[in-house]
Order: sequence, then structure tokens, then C-alpha cells
Amino acid sequence: MRLSRRALLHLSAGAVMLPTISRPAIAQTYPSQPVHWIVTAAAGGPSDTLARLLGAWLSKQMGQQFIVENRTGAGGNIGTEFVVRSPADGYTIHMTATSDAINATLYDKLNFNLTRDITPIACLMRGPFVMVVRSSFPARTVPEFIAYAKANPGKISFGSGGTGFAAHIAGEMLKMMTGIDIVHVPYRGQAPAMTDLLGGRVQVMFDPVVSSIGHIRNGELRALAVTTSTRSEALPDVPPLSDSVPGYEASIWFGVGAPRHTPSDIVDRLNREINAGLADPNLKKRLAEMGTVPSIMSPEEYGKFVAEEVEKWGKVVRAAHLKVG
Repeated sequence: MRLSRRALLHLSAGAVMLPTISRPAIAQTYPSQPVHWIVTAAAGGPSDTLARLLGAWLSKQMGQQFIVENRTGAGGNIGTEFVVRSPADGYTIHMTATSDAINATLYDKLNFNLTRDITPIACLMRGPFVMVVRSSFPARTVPEFIAYAKANPGKISFGSGGTGFAAHIAGEMLKMMTGIDIVHVPYRGQAPAMTDLLGGRVQVMFDPVVSSIGHIRNGELRALAVTTSTRSEALPDVPPLSDSVPGYEASIWFGVGAPRHTPSDIVDRLNREINAGLADPNLKKRLAEMGTVPSIMSPEEYGKFVAEEVEKWGKVVRAAHLKVG
């Protein structure tokens, strides 16, 4: 059967219209099933807590469960690769963090590229590390610490939760920018490192505010600086490290990504809902209790931020000659 020219034109017009009709339809019907949120750290940590807080909000607002799944291993790369290889349909999303930006250079043979293979959706929060020493340590300020370290090269040790952890790289950045010689001591997590700081077996740490603030308030630890460029609401009397080391900035941050080629309508819908949650007074209060503040960005702004973080931490990792197979 031969079709008339008019019929062919109608069919062609319909074919052109299909993508235009279907894309808004995706956003209108999404989500129609549970969304799996992959967190690459163990349950109970800050990224897990944040995902569960915001996941509860999103479940209520969007009418489908946001299920947090903890997929740990290889510094978080196992979970990230799982997301990269998942369907780009909005039903698998990723908790992206400072560690992912560090891993991009730290690991030699990754099967993915963070900025290419994870579509940016939204930033969630940014917060400082606090540079802490025991209350008996001779330095009371960052300039005094730097002077003491230069007078005692190789005699000061700093602990962290492990090689390549953001808290480790924050210390390496200070070494790179000041020329001091302090020795990194890796632990299996920040908690045992903190135990040894309190016991005097290491002398300094860069630690999330939420896990140090109790020790600071009871006088066991002295806060020398916060690592963000502005002061922390939780520690308003503690100056930024950049006051003494211009240009220094290190933050613990978390955001949301999805597999490459996730439809832009789904990305935009998630961005709107997440940003609405970050503006909610109750969620903001919970974040403040964690020593962090919401960081509201568009997908484009967040993508630019992640790319800048990959570049910044790459310079530090290379300067420190760090590599993981």
C-alpha cells in the first residue's frame, strides 16, 4: 500500500512532535517508583545522616520513597561506579562528596571520570574542618603553629581517618602552602585518630566541626582555625585559616549526582525539590546542628563547583606525591 504525500507529511510531523511531548511527560510522571540514593560511606556518618534527612523530605514531597543504600569500598569508588553504570532514568542517584573530587587524582585506574560520567544535580551543604590541637600544645594561633612547626621540622604529626581522606588532604594543603614539615599518621577512621589526639600521640587534626566541638567546648582541644574562607556559626570566635594563610580553603561538602545522560527535566525537578528542602527551617536547623550550612546551587553551578574542586585537590595530591592503585 502506498501512502499519499499528505499522509506522509502527517506522519513526519508526528515523529518530530514525539520528543517534544514525551520530555515534559517524563518530569510530570517522575518519580513513579522508589529512587535509590547511593551513599558510598558507612551508615551513621555525615553523608548517610544527610541523605536520610533529605531523603525523608523528598519522599514526602515527591510521593515515592528515596531509599538510602550504603555501598562502601575503595574509598567510595565502588558505589560511584555502581551509579555510573546504572540506567540514566533518575531512579539511581549518587551522594557526591569532597572525597570524590580527591579520588579523581588519587586513584590511578578508575573506570569512570567524575566530571564526565556523573551528571550534577544539586549541592547540599558545605562546612569547615576545624584545625585542632590539644589544649597543652604550645601554639595558640595558626602563625604560632607554623613558627613552631618550622622550628621543629618532622616532629609534629597530624592524624586523619586515612590516606586520601579529605581531612588528610586538608593537612597536605597546609604543608604545600606554608612549607612546613609535619608527618601524616593515617588511622582507620577519624574516631581513632581523635582518640590519639586526645591522648597526645598525634599533635594536630583537621576534623569536622560536629565531631570536635564537644572537645573544644570542654577545654580538651584548642581550635586554631576553621578551614573555610568564612567563620563557622558553630564556632564564631575561631578565625578562618585563610586569615593567616591567604588563599587557603578546604571544606567538607556533599551534593547529588546521577548517571550521565539523565534527562534534564528529571535533573531540574530534583534540583527544585532539593533546594526547597534546603530552605526548609527544620532541615536548616538540623544542618546547623551538624556544623554545616545549606549550599543552594543550580545544576550548572554545582557542575562548575565540582570541576573546580577536582582541579584544586588534584594539585594538592600531586604536590604530596600521593597515589592509590
